[in-house]
Amino acid sequence: MYIQVDDSMTLDQVQAKFNTRYPFLKLEFFSQPHSIHGGSRKEHMIAKETPISQCRTKHQSGSLEIHPHHTVAHLEQSFQDIFGLYVQVFRKSGDLWIETTITDDWTLEKQNTEAELFYKDITEKGGYDRDSILQ
Repeated sequence: MYIQVDDSMTLDQVQAKFNTRYPFLKLEFFSQPHSIHGGSRKEHMIAKETPISQCRTKHQSGSLEIHPHHTVAHLEQSFQDIFGLYVQVFRKSGDLWIETTITDDWTLEKQNTEAELFYKDITEKGGYDRDSILQ
């Protein structure tokens, strides 16, 4: 998949595009970078309605090619290197979104599959319905 990024977009447009391919993962954007296996502080999270032009350090337009075999760390670093955006991947876990800090070396496909398997396990036991999980 490709994600187009330019200054006329908002962060939620990037989030929505990513979420179409990885429904059990989400991107959050922050005003400060983080290290591999490091978390991001909630107070540094940028509102999803924010125009990209207001929160990135490199203002070149372009697209980012994302493959299922890319690791979380690779994806996060690519956003920073190419667009000057500080991104953190979150994985759905029950009714919570958790940072993938410990599992930054997992591929995007593995992250999404693990979250989906957890979701299926919960729903088979009558814990949650799919619509509430993916919100």
